Amino acid sequence: MFIKALIIGLISVFAMLDSRLLGRSNFERPLIVSTLVGVALGDITKGLMVGATLELMSMGLVNIGAAVATDMVLGSVIATAFAILSNTTAQAALTIALPIAVLGQLIGIVLRMVLSSLSHAAEHAIDNGKFKTALHYHIFWGTLLYSLMYFIPTFIAIYFGTGVVSDLVKQIPTWLTGGLTLASKILPAFGFALLMSTMLSKKTVIYLLLGFFITAYGGLSVTGVAIFAVILAFVLNEVLPKSHVNDNSGDTHEDDSGNSDDDLEEL
Repeated sequence: MFIKALIIGLISVFAMLDSRLLGRSNFERPLIVSTLVGVALGDITKGLMVGATLELMSMGLVNIGAAVATDMVLGSVIATAFAILSNTTAQAALTIALPIAVLGQLIGIVLRMVLSSLSHAAEHAIDNGKFKTALHYHIFWGTLLYSLMYFIPTFIAIYFGTGVVSDLVKQIPTWLTGGLTLASKILPAFGFALLMSTMLSKKTVIYLLLGFFITAYGGLSVTGVAIFAVILAFVLNEVLPKSHVNDNSGDTHEDDSGNSDDDLEEL
């Protein structure tokens, strides 16, 4: 269990560093990080199931200004490991993911308060010409503290294990478990609503309605609608603009000629 806890802890650190130090390759997304946990624990199918469910819940969650969203990386890693090691369903894993994601959010807020003091220390080091010290504050200490924030809770949860987590879940009242299960069904729709609120406009809403009614009344799967959507996007963005340019090319030439004649007459 020590090796598994160590590997899962390192996966959580890697997912966290994805957007903070390694660029952004979306390894921090619940679908990807849960799949990595599934690969490490030998159950890719359940990793995908838990990751897909958590991905739907977190699609509209973003950090805006000082508002910190729930930490779905920490929640996804521990929930997926719990589901695989305890041989439970994805729905049962959600009862672990949501509280841990909120806990990660609170820890993240406290950690950001600590890191803000490191920024002032780095500025002081720069004023004194200690550039290497300032670099250590930003690159080493900030990365180390963030890594410990993810590694320690993950390692403890996995190592001391599923038995402790299972006992904790058994202590949760039925009404609370039912409420979390209901929330897990509502949150995907809420995540989609948040996502669409940033994407929809008067020009694009017609395409949403088109896809919805095709799916509802045309008997096509979501995959089939997606294929038609890709073809339609290609036509609208590649074929129609080129045809429009070709149609107007003659008019443009005549206008240019007319303008040239007028200029000659003025001369």
